[in-house]
Amino acid sequence: MADLFIPQMEPWFDDKEAVALSNYMKSGGWVMEFQQTKELERLICEYVGAKHCIMTSNGTISLTLALLALGLKAGDEVLVPDFTMIASPNAARLIGVDPVLVDIEPTTLSMDLLAAERAITSKTKALMYVAFNGRSCDMGAVVDFCKKYNLFLLEDSAQALGSFFNGKHLGTFGDVGSFSFSVPKIITTGQGGALVTNNDALATRIRKIKDFGRMSGGADIHDEMGWNFKFTDIQAVIGIEQMKKMSWRVNRKKEIYKKYRESFKNIPQVELVATDLTQTTPWFNEIFVDEPDALALFLKEKGIGSRRVYPAIHTQKIYRDAYMGKVFSVAERLAARGLWLPSSSKLSDADIERVVSAVKEYYDR
Repeated sequence: MADLFIPQMEPWFDDKEAVALSNYMKSGGWVMEFQQTKELERLICEYVGAKHCIMTSNGTISLTLALLALGLKAGDEVLVPDFTMIASPNAARLIGVDPVLVDIEPTTLSMDLLAAERAITSKTKALMYVAFNGRSCDMGAVVDFCKKYNLFLLEDSAQALGSFFNGKHLGTFGDVGSFSFSVPKIITTGQGGALVTNNDALATRIRKIKDFGRMSGGADIHDEMGWNFKFTDIQAVIGIEQMKKMSWRVNRKKEIYKKYRESFKNIPQVELVATDLTQTTPWFNEIFVDEPDALALFLKEKGIGSRRVYPAIHTQKIYRDAYMGKVFSVAERLAARGLWLPSSSKLSDADIERVVSAVKEYYDR
C-alpha cells in the first residue's frame, strides 16, 4: 500500500471534544459567549500567568482590538516586523493606523531593535513585537526600548503559546499580548483569538469595545464606539478540551523539532535557526534552503506536504508601492529560502523519518 500523504499541518481533535460538545448542546446552552468562554479565559490566564484574558473572534481582530483599546487612531504609526503573517500589518490598516515595516534579526527572526530605532517618527505610538515561531530576543530589552521611546508594547504572540523568555510567558511582557487559535496553531478553536493584560483599565476597555461599546451586555446604551468582536461558547467548549492537552502538545512539539534538528545535522544544504527548546515551543518546523520551491515540489511527489514561509511584507502587492526602493535584507533573504515542513502534533517518529529521508534523497540526487 502506498504511503499515506503527510500534511504540512492538521488539527487534532478526539472524542473528548465530541463528547463535550454533545453534552453542551444537550444542556441547553445558547452557544453565544457566556460561561464556557469565561472558563476558557480563566484557563488561559492560569497558563500564561496573566491577570486578564479576553477572547475575541480571531487573532487579526485581537490585534486590531488591542490597538483600539490602546487609543491608536488613523494617522498614528505602529512598528511591525517585515517578516510576519500579513495579519500583523493588516490589523493596523483596518483602523487607519499605518504599519511601519522593520527588518528582523537573523538569530530570532523577530524585530531588530536597531532597525526599529531608525524607523521611529513623531507619529510612532506603538511597537508590535511578533514572536516568530515562538522565539524572541531579550524581552527586557524590548520593554526598555518601548519605555525609552514612550511606545505601547503590543505582543503578537499568535505563534507563541507555550513559549517563554527567562521563564515568563511571551505575550505578558507588554501592555497587551495577542494569541490566535486558528486551525494551524498548537491548540485550535477553528477561529478565535485572545488578548491578555495585567492592566485592569485596559481589560475593561477591551471588553467594552468588543461588545459594541456598551456599558454592559444586554443593555443598549453605548457611550463609545464599539463592534461585535465576540467569541462563542461552542468554540470555548472545544478550547477548554484543547487546553487540557497543552502540556503533552508542548512536549511533543519540542520532541518533533529536536528530531528534525538532529537529523538535518548531516545534510549541510539545510539550515535551521538556533532554538532554545527550554524556552521555545516551535509552532512550525522551518528550514532554510537555496531552492525551496524545487524541494517542495519533490516532497509533494513523495506524498509530503510543505509550505513556503511568509514572503517579506514589503514584497506583497498591497504594500509594495509604499516601500519601493527600501531594503530589508534579512527578511528578504530568509523569506526567499524558507520552507515549513510537516509540523502537526500528530506526526509520528516514522513520519519524521520519512520526511528527513525525502529531503536527504533530494540532495543526494
